[in-house]
Amino acid sequence: MYSEKVIDHFSNPRNVGEIENASGVGTVGNAKCGDIMRIYFDIDENQVIRDVKFKTFGCGAAVATSSMATELVKGKTVYEALEVTNKAVMEALDGLPPVKVHCSLLAEEAIHAALWDYAEKNNIVIEGLKKPVNDIAETLEEEEY
Repeated sequence: MYSEKVIDHFSNPRNVGEIENASGVGTVGNAKCGDIMRIYFDIDENQVIRDVKFKTFGCGAAVATSSMATELVKGKTVYEALEVTNKAVMEALDGLPPVKVHCSLLAEEAIHAALWDYAEKNNIVIEGLKKPVNDIAETLEEEEY
């Protein structure tokens, strides 16, 4: 059963689209379920995420977690965005069914992938940022599906 917030973010997703010449773009997928999430950041000279957009191919939970993740990082610094975890995304949505937890992991990894791309484009290091994975299925246990 989905929470009202999950249904709302799926039915009325926020920040859908692309950002041309984005400061950072992160694309992450899940080969086992077929979800693909791409997040675009427009980051200003003070390392604040001025704008964020997403495009997601996947289930309702994947769209909802993408939408919520963009809401959680918009207006934040890159370091504040780095602190957004899958648990924070799930809590902001009032929870996810156990079989959909991997969608929140996609959101967290997509944020990290966009930050990684931004850091590479600008030849900077974001302390605490690890190289993201392309496919979260590689990091998940079978029982999480």
